[in-house]
Amino acid sequence: MNIVQIIDKKRRGETHSQEELCFLIKEMMAEEVHDYQISAWLMAVCINGLNLDETTWLTRYFVESGEQLDLSKVDGVVVDKHSTGGVGDKTTLVLIPMLAASGVKVAKLSGRGLGFTGGTIDKLEAIPGFKTSLPSKDFIKQIQKIGVAISSQTADLAPADGKMYALRDVTATVQSIPLIAASVVSKKIAAGAQVIVLDIKYGRGAFMKTLDEAKELAFTCREVGKRLGKTISTVISSMEQPLGLAIGHTVEIAEVIKTLQNEGPKDLEKLCLTLGAAALVGAGLCETEQEAEGRLKIQLQDGSALAKFKELVKAQGGEVEVFDDLSLMPQPDRIHLLPAEQSGYVAGIDSLKVAQAAKELGAGRMHKADPINLGVGVVLHKKVGDQISEGETLVELYAGDKNVQAALTLLEEAFTFSTVPVSPHVLVDEIFLSTEKEPVA
Repeated sequence: MNIVQIIDKKRRGETHSQEELCFLIKEMMAEEVHDYQISAWLMAVCINGLNLDETTWLTRYFVESGEQLDLSKVDGVVVDKHSTGGVGDKTTLVLIPMLAASGVKVAKLSGRGLGFTGGTIDKLEAIPGFKTSLPSKDFIKQIQKIGVAISSQTADLAPADGKMYALRDVTATVQSIPLIAASVVSKKIAAGAQVIVLDIKYGRGAFMKTLDEAKELAFTCREVGKRLGKTISTVISSMEQPLGLAIGHTVEIAEVIKTLQNEGPKDLEKLCLTLGAAALVGAGLCETEQEAEGRLKIQLQDGSALAKFKELVKAQGGEVEVFDDLSLMPQPDRIHLLPAEQSGYVAGIDSLKVAQAAKELGAGRMHKADPINLGVGVVLHKKVGDQISEGETLVELYAGDKNVQAALTLLEEAFTFSTVPVSPHVLVDEIFLSTEKEPVA
């Protein structure tokens, strides 16, 4: 057995054995194969695919390539949630205190963002003093103490996936459903939670561009998880327009706080309730989605979720004073207003262009070491279906010293209008709870 034979086998569209995939990952981790050979294999996979057996074996060897977090000492059911990424997606920061306040334990390992906007860890750094990196021992201890912890992902979890992803990113081999599924599920399994909820995004602002692709990815993740002994529920949600109103870092933390005060955008609240319901049903705390959503709504209405988020921020060294004074977080140099040039109804908002505008301002990075401006961002005043009058504000632009005009131009291009009423996009297209019978692929 050698790497050239393995590459050639997949090039010809044949199926790998478990032993071949084990050999591939071991040789890669031992640096006995070259990057160009792994890249050739990745391209062959993108063209010819992997079946469910191959995807499951690859996921298993990703997990076994590094550390696995042991949460067995945590009392109660531990849940985790993952999103495939979107524009304005701050659901994690609303959802995890809601879940912890509802009685489950939440172990959340998150990443930084590449591309247009920052990731969850970047957003948390807008809170002065917040420790975004916790040693495993402290991470587990905090879950035991307050029921929730969030930390940056360690390179020790599924390192084989990390090495392979670095090559996928620069060889046009990211867009492969089996490779995406193996990457997502391996990291979630290595992170140790018993119940996993995946938010699979599709649309212009997401990896998966179509609903069919999102459904295929969701099924693959569930099936691989089941074969590896993990409970996975999936929610498919639209990224045809940004989620909520805020895109950035400080502005998104402000929206998180507002949502936990039960005053947030309805689409953000709805998605958090849907994801949270999937988690509570999967954990066995509720029998139905309706019961679970009702339980979660109580946490928003009585202030329990907000109190839990404050407890989380305090536990990780953040300044809880930001809850009363948002100006303690990084601020923009100036604010620009973009007015509507016509009256009518908002027919569409291109998520990708909004994200590109935020990046022009400095909210995103191309490389992990790139600095980002936490104070800049975009706040929408209108969403799809909203009526607007000529001259009324469409968007607030929170700007620094970079590319303001370029960002404004992108935002102008992002909006389309109609003279007749327009229905909003459907936010959630499919929910598959772990308690349901899996359909035949």
